[in-house]
Amino acid sequence: MAGIGVKLNRIFEKKSVLASLVGFVYSTVATVAPIFLVILVIQLMGFVLGLNKMGYQAKELLFCTILYTFIFALLTSSPFNAVLSKYVQDAIFEERYQDILPCYYLGLALNVLLSALVGIPFSLWEHFVGGVDVFYVFISFCGYMSLMIVFYSMIYLSICKDYQRISVYFLIGMAVTFVLSVILNWLFKWEVTISMLFSLMVGFLLIAVMEFATIKRYFIKNSNRYKPVIAYFGKWWQLVVTNFLYILGLYIHNFVFWTTDMRIVVVKSFVCNQPYDMATCLAMFTNISATIIFIARIEMYFHEKYRAYSEAVIGGKRSDIENTQSRMFRQIVSELMNLVRVQFIISAVIYLLCIVLLPRFGFAGSVMHIYPCLAAGYFVLFLMYAAILFLYYFNDMTGAVLTTAAFCLVTLVGSIFATRLSEIWYGIGVVLGAFTGWSVAFLRLRWVEKNLNTHIFCKGLLLRRGIGPKPSPVVYMRDDGTQDKKQKRKQQK
Repeated sequence: MAGIGVKLNRIFEKKSVLASLVGFVYSTVATVAPIFLVILVIQLMGFVLGLNKMGYQAKELLFCTILYTFIFALLTSSPFNAVLSKYVQDAIFEERYQDILPCYYLGLALNVLLSALVGIPFSLWEHFVGGVDVFYVFISFCGYMSLMIVFYSMIYLSICKDYQRISVYFLIGMAVTFVLSVILNWLFKWEVTISMLFSLMVGFLLIAVMEFATIKRYFIKNSNRYKPVIAYFGKWWQLVVTNFLYILGLYIHNFVFWTTDMRIVVVKSFVCNQPYDMATCLAMFTNISATIIFIARIEMYFHEKYRAYSEAVIGGKRSDIENTQSRMFRQIVSELMNLVRVQFIISAVIYLLCIVLLPRFGFAGSVMHIYPCLAAGYFVLFLMYAAILFLYYFNDMTGAVLTTAAFCLVTLVGSIFATRLSEIWYGIGVVLGAFTGWSVAFLRLRWVEKNLNTHIFCKGLLLRRGIGPKPSPVVYMRDDGTQDKKQKRKQQK
């Protein structure tokens, strides 16, 4: 994320209202713009092509297909991406650029394999049991695999600080998606749902191809060394668990409510809960600015304190280490509290706007009853994620695993309990899970602060690890003259 910080520092140095606005827009484009582009294009296609005139089942099948595509593309790629990201960062730091392409190819193969193991059985069920047309199922599966590759390749471009290029690729891909859908529907008379789904598949595939071409241009040499990548999964298995549990926790409450009486089953394959899913989407967008604010502030303020502490550890005096450590942790508390204050104001304003305006656009009833509690839960959830990133800074993998495990488990249990309550309390599982995860993460940060010297200075090894006879435990033996007497006796004999 260091690349964003340099640019933001240059923008905010001007200290004007216009500079603040430009900085907010830039950080938005660099972080969450792709998500908004996809949603905007889907809505625009539906409006231009007249999706509302289609039958209820056709619309629900399209919406469920898109929903499942995004959810399971994220879930199937989550176990591998964090470890692969760590490997690439270490390779760049050690200037082993020739080892990045093997990492990309191996990671791509793992992601494709796991995604196919999930997607192929579901697609077969959708066709043979649900009776969905083969072509529709095929383009749905291709779109799902293409989006998974897009999410996977974004890791490498993000590590290369090429955030703007990601947004440009999404802009090109979604522009092609919209134009192609209009051509297929107006000129070739394809059905609206087929036109939209096929165009989305082409758009995702185009983005994936452009990302792959950029990665190939950045990293030309290939060392064909795959074993070190595989070894990283054993060394950094906590990253696998942390990332998977976090992504699973984001959706596990939805899965719980998909089992209630409010669920809708489409073509005997797709299960969803429209009111709860829509309320979840609104709650996420109410608080998604926390990601933008956190990235901007951590790049502009905390990163400098962290670098000063690292430099003091390498060559500073004890007083320098203690002072920079104290300033660094004060900055962490300050950033978390600033994030709470600023995001609370933003979320409160957006919440009031949603309560007032959304009922005029058809969002009422159960959606607006469920929305408030989920909005509060996602507010705490994004704060928890910020704390997890700070744990990553200090390499506290145990703390990250405990945080996400507590979050996921409590969210699951709380959501099961919430199904028996009234609609206004349906989101209490997310609130409890996010608050539990946040509490665990904060306590681990305090633990890291108290034990940072041990963590930094006592992790080294005097002897290189290996397989063989155990070395003698004797480090030093005092000679009191006994050895000399024994030696003289041997000489006399």
